Amino acid sequence: MAVIALAGCSGAPGVTTSALALLLSWPLEAGRRMILAECDPDGGAVLHGLLQGTLGDRYGLRNLSVAARKGEFSDAFWRQLIDVSSGNGQHDSARDRLLLPGITDPAQAASLTQVWKMLAQMFRGIEAESGHDVLIDLGRRGAFGPSGVLAEQADAAFVVVRNTLRCLQAAEGRVRALEDCVGDVSVLMINEGPYPAGEVQRVLQVPVIATLPYAPADARVLSDGAEQPRRFTRSALLKAARTSSTLILQRAAMRRARLDPRVARPAGTEVTRAR
Repeated sequence: MAVIALAGCSGAPGVTTSALALLLSWPLEAGRRMILAECDPDGGAVLHGLLQGTLGDRYGLRNLSVAARKGEFSDAFWRQLIDVSSGNGQHDSARDRLLLPGITDPAQAASLTQVWKMLAQMFRGIEAESGHDVLIDLGRRGAFGPSGVLAEQADAAFVVVRNTLRCLQAAEGRVRALEDCVGDVSVLMINEGPYPAGEVQRVLQVPVIATLPYAPADARVLSDGAEQPRRFTRSALLKAARTSSTLILQRAAMRRARLDPRVARPAGTEVTRAR
């Protein structure tokens, strides 16, 4: 059980698409849920991407600022979640893979300063009391500024990086800045370019924990609501996301164990492996 923050850099590395792939592939035991929160201050993408505008703008982060002022934040949070287990956003399915849609206009971010702090506390409570996992999509700049509290209080922070020269150059400064805010940082690599994970790790000086394939056709299903090809759940993208989910959870558990020795570490891992 963990709270994981995903951040990006310039060059559209694919944070939201990666987050959705992880959400749909995350290993869940009975009674557990996975929640993806779109906390990008530049605006969310899933309502009008994967869900193709079918739900309008009725749900989402923007409603929580009003609820917070009324003292109804906790109840309102659960009402804003939509189920994407089957990719259709319906409320009558298993409700174990849930999405908190992001804001629809970057101007709305100005009203969320207190909401970011309340969300950080909410996510910690959900993880501790309910055993649910939380994945936070911070977009390209959400790991800094008022929303940066979400990265600071997460169990682990990952920068999504494509292994192209342009993206690696952009990522260097972002990784260093995020390290200053949260301590150790890891990389989730999108394998588009020519540089292997070892080279990316050497350049950025942080560990590459997991890799997703560069699969534009499969990615468009998640980013733009394109028609799902046959056996989409068995696609290379979702298979890699399942493997990545396990590696990300292990990394988060090791980091928690290192920061708090009272937390039991996962079997087969050593705390000294964490940076």
